[in-house]
Amino acid sequence: MKKFMDRDFLLTTETAKKLYHEYAEVMPIIDYHCHIVPQEIYEDRRFENITQVWLGADHYKWRQMRSNGVEERYITGDATDREKFQKWAETLEMAIGNPLYHWSHLELQRYFGYEGYLNGETAEEVWNLCNEKLTQPDMSARNLIRKSGVTLLCTTDDPIDSLEWHKKIAEDDSFEVKVLPAWRPDKAMYMEKSDYVEYLGKLSEVSGVTVNSFQSLIDALRKRIEFFADMGCVVSDHGLAYVMHADATKEELEGIFARRLAGEMPDAMEEAKFKTAFLIAMGKEYHKRNWVMQLHYGVKRDNSQRVFKALGPDAGIDCISNYTPSAQLADFLNALDVTDELPKTIVYSLNPIDNAAIGTIIGCFQNASAVGKIQQGSAWWFNDHKTGMQEQMTSLASLGLLGNFVGMLTDSRSFLSYTRHEYFRRIMCELIGGWVENGEYPADYKALEKIVKGISYENAVRYFGL
Repeated sequence: MKKFMDRDFLLTTETAKKLYHEYAEVMPIIDYHCHIVPQEIYEDRRFENITQVWLGADHYKWRQMRSNGVEERYITGDATDREKFQKWAETLEMAIGNPLYHWSHLELQRYFGYEGYLNGETAEEVWNLCNEKLTQPDMSARNLIRKSGVTLLCTTDDPIDSLEWHKKIAEDDSFEVKVLPAWRPDKAMYMEKSDYVEYLGKLSEVSGVTVNSFQSLIDALRKRIEFFADMGCVVSDHGLAYVMHADATKEELEGIFARRLAGEMPDAMEEAKFKTAFLIAMGKEYHKRNWVMQLHYGVKRDNSQRVFKALGPDAGIDCISNYTPSAQLADFLNALDVTDELPKTIVYSLNPIDNAAIGTIIGCFQNASAVGKIQQGSAWWFNDHKTGMQEQMTSLASLGLLGNFVGMLTDSRSFLSYTRHEYFRRIMCELIGGWVENGEYPADYKALEKIVKGISYENAVRYFGL
């Protein structure tokens, strides 16, 4: 029996161990998509206790606590931090096979030096140990980033954001890690939202462009894109139910937009036409600047209206959607490619049944303008567990070039989530090592080193131009 989470955790072959310990483990981290708050980086936030680090905004954990019958007051309510931590410890004990069990214990080992395991009985011991560690200088927000080996991270930022904290970080010579904004214009695209017109007013104010038409909307966003580019932005991100493609004339678009400004909600086809035109216009702007476009789709959000009314979005009540038509993704990419304005693009679907479809679609639009120009993104959200990562990489390897894959990202709000890169790298090395051990790829360590280091770090440096 192997020791729990030992040095060779998830590594079962000698080749896998060599690939991880000699190549993957030593590579730094680029976190090109996360939800860390830049103000907390600038202010070098300190955490009073482990609950603040772990449970403050982690809807992954909230879901599992609810699944364990925990009352909401111990999750997002007025219970004390110690009480909340106890309930999480009792929940984690039941999470056999869940990535949260692995992530949590990797974090306890790497950041707190705790080699045991957390459950209801050990909660007091772990609570005291972690809180004592958190008082030490090397456990501040900046130092957690440093000790994780991060060289650069991209936050997630709205077009109307002033980026004041990014500016302050950039001007602070005492912090060597690059912190760049990432463009997330969802609120400018979600015309079906009740506060859409109000948002357009804010966009008008910060851009200096009165948004009273579809064309002026794009003009205003272009102004903000220029501002983000000046602040070092090289990547965008779009959250979608699915990637759609519905053609519309300029006159149709202006009519749809005018009616929305007048208070009329769009029907499904009008919404599809507007969002298609919006994404195509944005894609052309990204192409001009050599930005990367990320498309996240396949999620059905806010399913429990009871919880949503109490807590709002990002409360752990989202699920995988079964409506993600691959033909429309292909048509959308082609609409940009036909004029040679398709930017570098990373495609993520929350539904794992889309792996093969994405693998075949991205191969249609590759060219010499960039190595691996169109990427299948890493296993996302409900898929970033052992099985999901193995399936995503196996599918990508079967249908494309795994060696050009840009690898893992945290997609997290936590300063401790960088162990997810370790988790990913171990799974990746075990997968590749298995192919070598089985005679499916030669023990060519010069090539294997290039592949493993590339997926871990170097491919992302090249792809994002960082």
